[in-house]
Amino acid sequence: MSFEEAEVLRERAEAFLKNAERLVMEGVYDLAAFNIEQYCQLMLKYKLLIKTGTYPRTHSIIRLLRELSKIAGELRGLLDSKEAMIYLTKIEDAYIGARYLPRRYEEVEVEEVLRFTKEVFKPAIDKV
Repeated sequence: MSFEEAEVLRERAEAFLKNAERLVMEGVYDLAAFNIEQYCQLMLKYKLLIKTGTYPRTHSIIRLLRELSKIAGELRGLLDSKEAMIYLTKIEDAYIGARYLPRRYEEVEVEEVLRFTKEVFKPAIDKV
């Protein structure tokens, strides 16, 4: 692992979150959902990289979160919460749904996923 590689992941993650916020304001919900997923995925990979020197080559938010929770037990709360798991699986599904499926994301669902990401996911990950 290099410091530069880790910083690229973090910077890209933050850019995806900012872009998601902008896209929601513009009403582009499909791409906003994808950007939220990319933020979550890259932040988990960033944290794993700085804590362990590597990360699994997967797009699964749940798998990445499980791996990180092995060294940051406080994250188990996200995995044990029914409500959080619903949001996390919705975010994970956006990787495929927003890119490849003829699925349209609704304003309310993307706004709620963005709220969860900013108010629950981000603070939890930032503490690690």
